[in-house]
Amino acid sequence: MFLFFLILAHLQALLFPIFVGIKSINQFKKFKNHILIPFGFIFLGLASMFEMIDHTKTNWVYVNHSSLFNWLFYTFLALGLTSLSTSVIKNKFAIGTNIFLCFCSIVSYFLVDKTIALSFQVIISIFLIINWQRIFKDWILIAYPIFGIFFTTFFGANLSITGDQIWHIFIGPSGTISTITFYLVLKRSNNKLPKILL
Repeated sequence: MFLFFLILAHLQALLFPIFVGIKSINQFKKFKNHILIPFGFIFLGLASMFEMIDHTKTNWVYVNHSSLFNWLFYTFLALGLTSLSTSVIKNKFAIGTNIFLCFCSIVSYFLVDKTIALSFQVIISIFLIINWQRIFKDWILIAYPIFGIFFTTFFGANLSITGDQIWHIFIGPSGTISTITFYLVLKRSNNKLPKILL
């Protein structure tokens, strides 16, 4: 029964972002880089898919390790967050900085250490929060750092420290709440867009 809930928690973290990504195609056209929005969501879903594949190698028991599929998980997570971050901004320097951080996160996983890659992901998340809050000024955005950063880190740390797999179930849904948050902020912005983009 536990394995069922664990797989379900990962499956929803795969399917929901891809569904939202497909739903976002040709929406939000008022943003210069709107084409990146669907890719951002789809990349987050693909990240979960690679995490699921990685878990099949460990019999669905969380193991803090480095592997090809674990790298692909972090790669697509970085690509998704960077795509969402840069989708709403016009400043070429800010876009270039985000892309550089994404590249550093992807490359540093194997060349340096997984911990360094995670540090770059934190910086990518901070840029995402700054970019989106500056554009949207929407209070709902506070859900991303709470669920997407704090709770996923809290659950992941407890999983690593205790080895108790129950914490594993809560990580995926916390990430999905982040996806919902991003989509809601975009949808709510439709009423404000002329003001936002002036």
